[in-house]
Amino acid sequence: MKRQQKMILSPKTWLAAAAGLTIAVSLTACAGPSALDVVGRQSITSFEEVMDTIPDRVKADEENVGWALTAPDDSARFIWSEDYSKAPLHDVMLELKAQPFLDAGLDPEKLPESYAFYEGDTLNGATEKLLMVGKKLGSDTPSYQGTATPLAAYEQIVDHYRDHINYHTSLDHFGVMLGDGNMFEWAKDMKTNGTDKSVQDKDIVFVLNPEPLIAAGVDPEKVEGWAYAQVTVELDGKMQEVWKFLKPFDLK
Repeated sequence: MKRQQKMILSPKTWLAAAAGLTIAVSLTACAGPSALDVVGRQSITSFEEVMDTIPDRVKADEENVGWALTAPDDSARFIWSEDYSKAPLHDVMLELKAQPFLDAGLDPEKLPESYAFYEGDTLNGATEKLLMVGKKLGSDTPSYQGTATPLAAYEQIVDHYRDHINYHTSLDHFGVMLGDGNMFEWAKDMKTNGTDKSVQDKDIVFVLNPEPLIAAGVDPEKVEGWAYAQVTVELDGKMQEVWKFLKPFDLK
């Protein structure tokens, strides 16, 4: 069984700016009802605000039996299932344009089983080579009161798989943990970082564990459009420095 990483924030370099980034402190279900009420419930409100800000970027995904939130530049999608008994591969996942990684040396045949490599259509209708990585949460059929909306499908994660919802203290972000160090995060408040009162300019962030990609031939310094940044994590009670691929977007 793989060890759970608890992410602790530390300032690091972004794409072209000197802004800081850190990754989430994971508040799991074992933290008790107060964590569920505060973090879980507030994550629902903030996720709804993100979707309301970019409604044209939130679409039904019939192939994955759920919903998808697409990045403003069409380079990545966060996908979450509405029916775990019917989802073909994962229940929460990231789908990425593969070309930046191919250009940086990726050999798809060397990817681990957690990754899928295929051709598919993006939001703008173009056929692209894509990568998908994610996690299966369960095999149950969720019960909905009324229509299974994108927000209601996210609420199912909060209600039944709370240990996959995290809070990123320094950036004032909530997020979904997708397994093996991969994440999708969004701002609690898209205007102001509640921790340091700075302007919130990282409204959504796609986060990848670079290790499987590097092992498959990727030169991390040559992946166009993704930052390769070092962050501090707590692993088995010890602080360690690890690297992540990061793709942030300012929506407002």
